[in-house]
Amino acid sequence: MPTRLPSLTGLRFWAALLVVLYHLARKVGEVPLLGPLAWYGRSGVTFFFVLSGFVLAWTYDGVPTTVRRFARRRFARIWPLHALSTALSLGADALTGAALPLAAALWSLPLVHPWARETVFGGNPASWSLGAEAWFYLLFPFLLRALAPRRRLWAPLAAVAAALGPALWAAGALLPDDPAVRGWLLDYLPLTRTPQFVLGVVTGLAVRHGRLPRVPLAAATTAVAGWHLLLVPWHAAAADSVWWGPYSASQLVPAPLFAALLVAAAQRDRATSGGPRLLAGRTAVRLGEWSYAWYLVHEIGIRCWLRVAGRPEPGAATAAVWLLLAGASLLAAGALYRWVERPCERALRGRAAHTTAPPPLHPARVVRQRRRAVTPGQPSSEPSRFT
Repeated sequence: MPTRLPSLTGLRFWAALLVVLYHLARKVGEVPLLGPLAWYGRSGVTFFFVLSGFVLAWTYDGVPTTVRRFARRRFARIWPLHALSTALSLGADALTGAALPLAAALWSLPLVHPWARETVFGGNPASWSLGAEAWFYLLFPFLLRALAPRRRLWAPLAAVAAALGPALWAAGALLPDDPAVRGWLLDYLPLTRTPQFVLGVVTGLAVRHGRLPRVPLAAATTAVAGWHLLLVPWHAAAADSVWWGPYSASQLVPAPLFAALLVAAAQRDRATSGGPRLLAGRTAVRLGEWSYAWYLVHEIGIRCWLRVAGRPEPGAATAAVWLLLAGASLLAAGALYRWVERPCERALRGRAAHTTAPPPLHPARVVRQRRRAVTPGQPSSEPSRFT
């Protein structure tokens, strides 16, 4: 079984592109044809939450490790670039004369800012999703320990997690008729996004153990594309301010479609040791590696452009600004990945970054090996493990 899934890395770029186009359409101005399709590209964040659970389950299932080491690896992965992008965002605000969200920035550094509506956007607005990820990282060791040996729970739990998204969106009818409050509760509160992460964990476990039927990649891709096409006439029929509009639905409803896409891509990689070039080619994987930095810095560039130059004229001028801002921020992301993100991650992980992880083991085998390693009547000196 291949340990790496390059198609999933490639998919990260396409999800980040969706978010970038969403911000360009909403803030800079629409481009014909592409603008309406990108109007709800915020769903790319939902994809990342499902992907996070999937990849963590695939990586850590059956691999004995301590909770401390897991937390250290996750901290090394996301925090350095988060701190730098927060500083860059505050610096951009200061240079352009905007108000500095210092209190929200302080709450964002320990990644607790999305738990309150007043601080949800932190010092860098894009970082709200990292606060949700930090919550998922706290849950993951306990989820994996509870779920990995209980395969009969995977299918019903996946069904519940998939159904909770539409149920939460429908619950918007019961929430206060205030778009700001409803938006925070449905879109940004980490508890609301937890079912998406759990769905990713369960499907990741199921794919790793071969317990899902084959999902054609073309069919899964078509379903995701069809969902986004559906949002165009839906937007024309219902405003974002009403609860039945597509604003929250674009983030809460499509998690099962994204899970199916991940299943299809992972199965393809597992069967062929490489997916299609658009997902698993060298360029696609490299762009996927840049996606985290791109997600964190692109909105800062958009904000600076608008404060200095204002919105461009509709048409060709808007399209040119789209290309300029998207391209420049992607190049900046590549530089940040090479000279900041990866070096900091290796430094913070220490020796763990240079050692080879033990081969995946079935949880039952791990338990048997631990029992053999401990002398009867003598407690083990090994730290507690979550797999």
